[in-house]
Amino acid sequence: MRTRHEAPDPAAGGRRGFPGRLGAPAPVPGGGTPMNGGAIVLVAAAALIDADGRVLVAQRPEGKTMAGLWEFPGGKIALGETPEAALVRELAEELAIEVCETCLYPLSFASHAYQDFHLLMPLYVCRQWQGIPTPQEGQGIRWFYPNALAALAMPPADAPLVQALRDYL
Repeated sequence: MRTRHEAPDPAAGGRRGFPGRLGAPAPVPGGGTPMNGGAIVLVAAAALIDADGRVLVAQRPEGKTMAGLWEFPGGKIALGETPEAALVRELAEELAIEVCETCLYPLSFASHAYQDFHLLMPLYVCRQWQGIPTPQEGQGIRWFYPNALAALAMPPADAPLVQALRDYL
């Protein structure tokens, strides 16, 4: 019997929804692991919203996977990094803007199984930043009104987030 000060044992299923260590494939019913052992990749993304209510999206550059598709800016979360810290870092690297963690509002998330990995991506809304978004990594950027986002070709993980964003705005 646990006392109220003992932490639950994740390996024994003690934390609902967290059957194992973060980053380790979770067991699935019937044995095995998701996607034949594919890793869970954690990525954070931001919907930057300007004063006119437009949303900034970036177009993946030639030579990258899913080149030409439009996506919300962001990137991988490093080991030990929070999603908010990852976004602050990624937005500075990708767009040369400064964002405060307190200006990031969590809106929704995507969970999508790709061929070799499973992507888990929280989407944050950001309405305040310092600087003018300027592409730094060969990507195109463009501002779109929320209703126009649904017509864009987007990666499978990004596309479902458009409706959540439209509902919010």
